[in-house]
Amino acid sequence: MPRPFLFTIPALLFGLVAGAHALEQEDFQACLGELEQKAMEDGIDPELAHQRIPALTLQTRVVELDRKQPEFTSSFADYYGRRVTTQRIKQGRELRRQHADLLAKVEAEYGVPAAYLLSFWGLETNYGGFYGNTPVLDALATLACEGRRGAFFTAELMNALRIVEEGAITVPQMEGSWAGAMGHVQFMPSTFLRYAVDGDGDGRRDLWHSLPDALSSAANFLNALGWRAGERWGREVSLPETFDYSSAGLGESWPLSYWRERNVRLPNGQPLPDAPMNASLLLPSGANGPAFLVYENFRVIMGWNRSEAYALAVGRLADRINGAGKLSRAPVPAPRLHRDQVKALQARLNADGFQAGSEDGLLGPGTRAALGRFQQRQGLPADGFPDEASLKALGILQEEAAAESGGSPPQRRMPRE
Repeated sequence: MPRPFLFTIPALLFGLVAGAHALEQEDFQACLGELEQKAMEDGIDPELAHQRIPALTLQTRVVELDRKQPEFTSSFADYYGRRVTTQRIKQGRELRRQHADLLAKVEAEYGVPAAYLLSFWGLETNYGGFYGNTPVLDALATLACEGRRGAFFTAELMNALRIVEEGAITVPQMEGSWAGAMGHVQFMPSTFLRYAVDGDGDGRRDLWHSLPDALSSAANFLNALGWRAGERWGREVSLPETFDYSSAGLGESWPLSYWRERNVRLPNGQPLPDAPMNASLLLPSGANGPAFLVYENFRVIMGWNRSEAYALAVGRLADRINGAGKLSRAPVPAPRLHRDQVKALQARLNADGFQAGSEDGLLGPGTRAALGRFQQRQGLPADGFPDEASLKALGILQEEAAAESGGSPPQRRMPRE
């Protein structure tokens, strides 16, 4: 197996990785020479490599975006509110009517229902309203040479050149996000090569200008990830007042009968369906926000994007396009935490033996689970939600500094004795 390209130009890339200096034009030009050689070693058409790679342009904005880390955490309430919007629901329903024949054809072939395809399309590019205006080859070359993830973006640049080589798109038309995601459904080049299909039969895989190609490719990708035809992504549920929140989290998966026995019900009070399916319980806004049971297709959605919030937004937008109403419980605002505060939270949890994992400043599943264990010991609802009471108990928020949480939180439910 050949070594990753990152190690073929150590003097340049290791200096960049170490943060010794910013990526300058001179460094970029030297790196382009190495990329051209790499392309020819990988079997890219030498004429294409020689013509295109030396002409690529350093995108300083791309470097800034890649290195920039959000200073503050974003709550599920904020995330959901900005994505599952009235406009997006209305437009999704109209597009479903407009493209009914195409969507039915794609569903029949791949087993992915129309509402889900529309939901991905809506969340990725607002139904094709904007899928980026950054030249993809320039962006990928910049990120390959910037060095933080050099090997990954070098491979993606080679893949993008293969897409040009096959005639799917011309270089001037190949525009996308700053990180190289492309077309209606924002495929990275490697995903394009593996899963893009010619849905309209014109002999090209065009995810920019052909909606049949884009939707068929999205469905093909989901099918390959293991989409279960005829099954839901999940559903909103209601919990009893005495619910034990320690069973929540994507790491806990139980048959529906398990949740029925614990009096988990539909929001209208009806019992859960009697189906041979396993489900996990998610509480993205804690005990006072909406509760969801999520099934295997939820995990498939996370194969597209590893964010639980993203997967919940996909599922709920699909439900709304299908005619479902609003959530019975609105997401609850959370304190707006600086990354340093999250790191301090993780350090405190780790120091106290709650095993939060890496102190990276990200409120991921591991941190939420550790917070839940801390809450249980404190006699708080063990839902893993960073509410003011839990953060103050950890010393992360002071009484006078618990602002930006949307006001005082409602009275929290207490766990079963």
